[in-house]
Amino acid sequence: MSGHDHDVVSINGYSILKLKLPSQPAFRTPAWHHLYLRRHESKLPSLSDDRTLFVVNVPVDATEAHFRTLFTRLGHGRIESVRFDRTREASTPTVTPILPTKEKNKKRKRVDEEDADEQHTELPETWDREIYQSGSTALIVFADRASLNATLKALNRTHKRPLIWGEGLTDTLPELGSHRYYVHHRMRYPPRIPLQASVDAFMTRHAALETQQARQAKRLRQEPDEEGFITVTRGGRTGPARMEEAQAAAERQKKKSEEGLKNFYRFQLREERKKAQGEMLRRFEEDRRKVDEMRKKRRSFRPE
Repeated sequence: MSGHDHDVVSINGYSILKLKLPSQPAFRTPAWHHLYLRRHESKLPSLSDDRTLFVVNVPVDATEAHFRTLFTRLGHGRIESVRFDRTREASTPTVTPILPTKEKNKKRKRVDEEDADEQHTELPETWDREIYQSGSTALIVFADRASLNATLKALNRTHKRPLIWGEGLTDTLPELGSHRYYVHHRMRYPPRIPLQASVDAFMTRHAALETQQARQAKRLRQEPDEEGFITVTRGGRTGPARMEEAQAAAERQKKKSEEGLKNFYRFQLREERKKAQGEMLRRFEEDRRKVDEMRKKRRSFRPE
């Protein structure tokens, strides 16, 4: 902590940004709120860490518009994105494999179609604005490192003239208080047309998944595995696999297992070579003995 109690600018490595909360109809007295900021230090480094600001003690009514307006007035910093702790994305950099153009386009098209289906199957929102827990955190990603540095340098000026939280945003954001719950009650009963569209999209996607699973199960029921067994699955009966296919699969598996166990260790290879050499010597000796016997018989033969 540095400075006097009434002029604290940092604590435990965090810079302090003092904000003035505007008065509300239910509470006419202005209040003060403190944000704690420091450069983001991720356990899993990413490309945006050097231009990311970590913010602690986010106000419960915070929105992306609040932070964009605040930091624009503070140091004219350009903000790329705001990620609250509830919607924070993984900071692990993703590696995209290099694919051929056609395959890459097909994969991208398939992913885009799945995302579009998920969006269509989602039910309508029931809240017009998100409220965060007290003491939440957020990651402010600036457009460049210069914007982040300018924002941190400008923090010292706010202690002499604190900024007002949400100044100029009153008419652009949904109202809070009792009006928020009134709108929530109305949004709980969405119009019939968009609700029916969401339900139809969900049922269509569910039916497509069931059809795909049924085809997979049918294929498993008709094909024997490597050991010649047929997978037992739930569903209607299908024609049994031919006995020849099952026996052929069993023979392949038996041969594969024997080949896999045979000649697995080096000493087994040496033993096999010794046996082969011994067998060759034995046959050679046996053939030589036969030749010698034939020669003896030829010598002892005397015609009459």
